Amino acid sequence: MAGSFWKGRFLALFDYKTEKFIVAKNKKVGILYRLIQLSIIGYIIGWVFVNKKGYQETDEAIQSSIITKVKGVAVTNTTESGLMLWDNRLLCATSSFLGGHCRDDDDCTEGETVVAGNGIMSGRCLRKDENSTGSCEIYAWCPIEKQFKPKGPLLKNAENFTIYIKNFIQFPKFLFSKSNVLETTDDSYLKKCRYDEKLHPYCPIFRLGEITKRAGYDFQDMSTFGGSIGISIQWNCDLDKGYSKCHPEYHFTRLDISLSNKTIAQGFNFRHTRYFKNAAGEDYRSLYKVYGVRFNIMVHGKAGKFSIVPTAINVASGLALMGAGAFFCDMVLLHLMKKKKHRHMLPGSNKSALMPSKSKAHAPIAEKYINKTVTSQSDFKLVTSGPSSRCKIMSAFSRPLIGWSES
Repeated sequence: MAGSFWKGRFLALFDYKTEKFIVAKNKKVGILYRLIQLSIIGYIIGWVFVNKKGYQETDEAIQSSIITKVKGVAVTNTTESGLMLWDNRLLCATSSFLGGHCRDDDDCTEGETVVAGNGIMSGRCLRKDENSTGSCEIYAWCPIEKQFKPKGPLLKNAENFTIYIKNFIQFPKFLFSKSNVLETTDDSYLKKCRYDEKLHPYCPIFRLGEITKRAGYDFQDMSTFGGSIGISIQWNCDLDKGYSKCHPEYHFTRLDISLSNKTIAQGFNFRHTRYFKNAAGEDYRSLYKVYGVRFNIMVHGKAGKFSIVPTAINVASGLALMGAGAFFCDMVLLHLMKKKKHRHMLPGSNKSALMPSKSKAHAPIAEKYINKTVTSQSDFKLVTSGPSSRCKIMSAFSRPLIGWSES
């Protein structure tokens, strides 16, 4: 007995079980179910596969290198600097003055840096006489820097300068690499072309005035107090379409603008110096506080290629959503319809039973049909109570009876 019991349990592991289904003749629930199915199918095909390319494996770990060059010439003639020629050597640079009052030398700490000042204290207090307040002597360049705001852009012609942005990218997962420069043997191409989205998408030479215009600002206004422009290079590559379909996209935006317009940090400037000696061998320097437009270049990218793994995962997710739709319709049918259907569990018996319904006239027909079809404990049938097509689930003998009736 024990052996046959465990043998039966073991063999039961290899049984295949199916579910019982009921066809509910309810048009409202049927229409709702089909709408849910169509919505899920539309979502999977339209959004997941077409829009988001859910059939592809992606790589967002883009590796990038950028090389920039600025070219242009401008001439100024001011009272401070006289006639001066400006070119890219003077433009591509990277990037205090409060007197210390004192009564005697003890107020001036030797070697201390003056906060917001222009040098280091020597330790001496300079006074006109013994009764006056003096100032701490500092080691510094003189004259000190003048504090003033520019009245307008100094280099108005700088908006015609050009910037050359060479960008190399690679997606290591797919061993794919490309540049934003046209692959050509024509040496004169880069000397005469300018970037155009349609005509010259692989000519990364931009006029400075055109860049600020694309960002929505005027170059002359920005160059007065300076500003910061972000240049974003976007690489969205569908590698299923081939090498030639992977193109760079450029986006321009101003970065130093505050939404509240209540910031003291708006604009961009930096200082740089030029050192020289006069005829007597004395050291001199020229200090420049430069206002201008700073360009920040950012590279983003994403590459995708067909893979069976994400495809299978998204298809399986769609099938799971189909099951969720069927469950939702079951809940609507059970609890939200006006003619509710109640589920009953009855104790098993050696005879088949049919749950009573309002159509009692067809009960003898159904009973006769049951007596002919139920022959063993493992049999079950879907029995209809006559022409009304109201579906009843029958269970025979020792199994519990699951019945549906109208209320």
